[in-house]
Amino acid sequence: MRKTIWNILKLSPAIVAATFFSANGAIAEEINEQVTPVAELSEETNSMGQVTSVSQFSDVQPTDWAFQALQSLVERYGCIAGYPNGTYRGNRALTRYEFAAGLNACLDRVNELIATATANIVTKEDLATLQRLQEEFSAELATLRGRVDAVEARTAEIEANQFSTTAKLNGEVIFALSQAFGDQVADNDNNPNNNPDLDTNTVFSNRVRLNIDSSFTGKDKLRVRLEARNTPQFDNGSTSSTSPRPNLTGTRMTRLGFDGDDGNDFEIGELWYEFPLGDALRVHIDAVGGEYNDNLNNFNPAFESSGGGAISRYGRFSPIYRQGDGAGITLTFAPKSPISASVGYLAENNSNPGLGTGVFNGSYAAIGQIGFQPSKSFGVGLTYARTYQNNEGGVNLFSSTGSAFANNPFATTVDEDGDDVGFATTANHYGVQASISPSSKFAVSGWAGYSDATAKAGPNQGDDAEMFYWAASLALRDLGTKGSTLGVIFGQPPRVTNNDIAAREDQDTSYHLEALYKLPINDNIAITPGVLVIFNPEHNNDNDTIYVGTLRTTFKF
Repeated sequence: MRKTIWNILKLSPAIVAATFFSANGAIAEEINEQVTPVAELSEETNSMGQVTSVSQFSDVQPTDWAFQALQSLVERYGCIAGYPNGTYRGNRALTRYEFAAGLNACLDRVNELIATATANIVTKEDLATLQRLQEEFSAELATLRGRVDAVEARTAEIEANQFSTTAKLNGEVIFALSQAFGDQVADNDNNPNNNPDLDTNTVFSNRVRLNIDSSFTGKDKLRVRLEARNTPQFDNGSTSSTSPRPNLTGTRMTRLGFDGDDGNDFEIGELWYEFPLGDALRVHIDAVGGEYNDNLNNFNPAFESSGGGAISRYGRFSPIYRQGDGAGITLTFAPKSPISASVGYLAENNSNPGLGTGVFNGSYAAIGQIGFQPSKSFGVGLTYARTYQNNEGGVNLFSSTGSAFANNPFATTVDEDGDDVGFATTANHYGVQASISPSSKFAVSGWAGYSDATAKAGPNQGDDAEMFYWAASLALRDLGTKGSTLGVIFGQPPRVTNNDIAAREDQDTSYHLEALYKLPINDNIAITPGVLVIFNPEHNNDNDTIYVGTLRTTFKF
């Protein structure tokens, strides 16, 4: 029955339109107050009979724009009636009660026509019209049917081959053409006569990252990152017998932001889980490869990415966010206000149960940050970190940014592989970072940091050292083409300004200058040529300027 009624309604639009008019000769009395005042109805006790012609309405004229439509509804279907006083009130707003009454009247009339079969429900004219429409739009109907079939086929294919209902796979691939230039390899002995010539070749390298992101509640995220790379580190090399690396430039200040070489063997680069607690607290748990620059706002959005930001390691963000690497937890309290607060703890060698290792008995980095960001265009952060590095994990206070003395300010010993290893060291790190973007095409950011370290073991136990660093950056967006970024970064890498061991104090000042231009080819490919210049490498005026050029191409999918 319902199907029959629906077919009739489709073939006779006039019946549908009828429901939007006052439809019953006697509106239910419980709504009289909404239809007409009670006093008015009391004077109209002699209600008119069933309306059979539109001419019976005193307020409907042949000149009215809806006259013909109303005439067809009344005289063809007989389910439209006016008010008891013989008016239709066509300009009056329709109430929900009147709509229900009109709909009920028309449905009753349809049922009556079906039951008695006393009228031509579907006329020949209606069928002829439908046939003409079908013939006229046959091509469009066929195209639409084909599109629907194609969508259904693609949907079935996706459902059959999807990786997971809750997991997404995304990736980033970097191709890089790089080379270091200069006259001599840098050192820190203040004797340029014994510096070997800087002789490097152009290298073509890559880095591949595959991220598998899963969600179980829609608000959490579990990430597993697989990573393979073979990009050389333009630094002071390694003397390890198991993995020797040549002394390329003599300084870590020349490292690229995306370097690292594991022979292109895939490893788990990151493993973490993040979820909310309430509306303001976010919990981030790292199991492998945790870094604070990923967990906290580092206030350098234009250049923080290793694949799309600065080409150098130091130019990406303040070294204070490089404190710690491993497993731990980060909590961020960000209520609906400009102020946020974060605390975190990361431990190295966390899976080693031996002496001087583990989560709480080995190297660690604890951090706290207060952020103030009243808008997307301005932000400032105050950060403090407390670190402990023991001889098991080596000493590298600034994670290979800055001079050799800054990363290991106290005397070293040599391990069984021939590598220099520092004695246990604690340090306090203080940093201030800020970013401002007056417009979408212009951004300025920068940072400054101070650290003090104390030797906790070895022949220089109890000695102290102080380090300082700073940088500023400028980003010009959409210069030349939409989505592009022209960047300039200038600063001083970490430098030992004071040390109880005078021989391990940096006497001069190095400067870091970097220029790059990120050119997007499309939404998934970008090419970034860039050059890095280090003046007075290792904070030593006797060292020649070193240059590193690179052409980075980044693919995202």
